[in-house]
Amino acid sequence: MEKYLQSCKSEFWKKVFKAELDYILRQLKGAKDVLSVGCGPAIIETGLAEHGFSVTGLDVSKEALGQAPSSIRTVVGQAEKMGFADCSFDAVIYVASIQFIERYKEAVKQTNRVLRSGGKILIMLLNPDSEFFREKNKDTDSYIKKIKHTNLMEIEDVVAKYFSIKTEYFLGIKGTEIFQSQDSDLASLYIIKGKL
Repeated sequence: MEKYLQSCKSEFWKKVFKAELDYILRQLKGAKDVLSVGCGPAIIETGLAEHGFSVTGLDVSKEALGQAPSSIRTVVGQAEKMGFADCSFDAVIYVASIQFIERYKEAVKQTNRVLRSGGKILIMLLNPDSEFFREKNKDTDSYIKKIKHTNLMEIEDVVAKYFSIKTEYFLGIKGTEIFQSQDSDLASLYIIKGKL
């Protein structure tokens, strides 16, 4: 965890997190109560809270949640068995987390249950076809090695069973350069945006 937190403080990752936060802020217009699934130490979520959102972070790691600021409500638990009442949130986000969830189909079903009518789901998926992913995958210690699901179309099909969706590629990364790109070879993320 310490090594991860240190890397998050690098200029490169600060730029990535800012780009992701700016994107999420645009997508969450009209939402107030937000659940972030697999939030870890809640870096992006802290930014959401600073912009007035009421944020709940859900993660299986008590250690990671222990790093989250007090402005974030944190809950230790599994995405497949969310301990929240029906219709609890305006939006649910997965920031590069759903691919690491073993039974992600159950997590999507749970997301549908905890969202209010007209609620939004936003899923940021690591794009396995991107140069960024391929470079990270060469590192034997990379977090990318822990991914359980790389078939983006399969994930998209599951989400489309419960939500009306739109998709796009986002966030070009080449080395330490970050730029706008919808090119599947350069965009580090594939995004699924859905509405109930």
